[in-house]
Amino acid sequence: MKIYNPTTPSRRGMTGIDFTKLSKKSPEKSLLKYVKRNVGRGNTGRITVRHKGGGVKKFYRMIEFAQTKMESPARVLTLEYDPNRTAFIALIEYGDKTKHYIIAPQGLKISDEIIFSSSGKNVNVGSRTPLKNMPVGSLVYNIELNPGKGGKIVRSAGSSAQVLAHDKEYANLKMPSGEIRRFLGECFASIGQVSNAENRFYNIGKAGKNRHKGIRPSTRGSAMNPVDHPHGGGEGRQPIGLKYPKTPWGRHALGVKTRKRKKQSNKYIIQRRKK
Repeated sequence: MKIYNPTTPSRRGMTGIDFTKLSKKSPEKSLLKYVKRNVGRGNTGRITVRHKGGGVKKFYRMIEFAQTKMESPARVLTLEYDPNRTAFIALIEYGDKTKHYIIAPQGLKISDEIIFSSSGKNVNVGSRTPLKNMPVGSLVYNIELNPGKGGKIVRSAGSSAQVLAHDKEYANLKMPSGEIRRFLGECFASIGQVSNAENRFYNIGKAGKNRHKGIRPSTRGSAMNPVDHPHGGGEGRQPIGLKYPKTPWGRHALGVKTRKRKKQSNKYIIQRRKK
């Protein structure tokens, strides 16, 4: 982590991410894409997610979450920052000079070699292989929910899942949330832990940094009037006066199960995450 001297009130307590180990190189132009930002608006143009707007302009880096080139070693060219995610990314190059971005794992270095292999041989940190080839106790990330569909979960900075057991055609994994879940052994996953694990200690220090991210200020419900929020009203500073916090529309705000009771994938969950 980067620690700043308290030269201003906003610098006091502010911490930053250490980028010294990243490559001082511009992003690969062929892997950049402009994505129009909807700033919290749905397909009708109405705001569906509040407190979004503004933000610094940025290009999207096209990440290879799946495994397009099998059994073909690739070399790591650079380690880069990605403004669209908390993890660092790595630029890899295959023997035919094809380049891809992947999510960089902890410990990956420039000039390292990775491979996407269905056999599980000669794999190391950053390589991808089916879960059935992973030894018990292995840490994995960027895991597929359905074989061949690409990694969908465990992709944020510092996260990893652990292989607990193999049961016939399934592998039991302990997720970062503590949930224990079954995955088909044919699902691919990357070996290791996602990079930038120190991101959890990142302290923005000032409100302006949130504005750069496109996050607008939010007003407390208890500072509103009763007509505007269930927490509003009262003379002076008051508690919310309820047994549990509510959203502006009167729904439970904390500690409520949101997963559908009849969801098809419920049968794969062995143990729920801790509340």
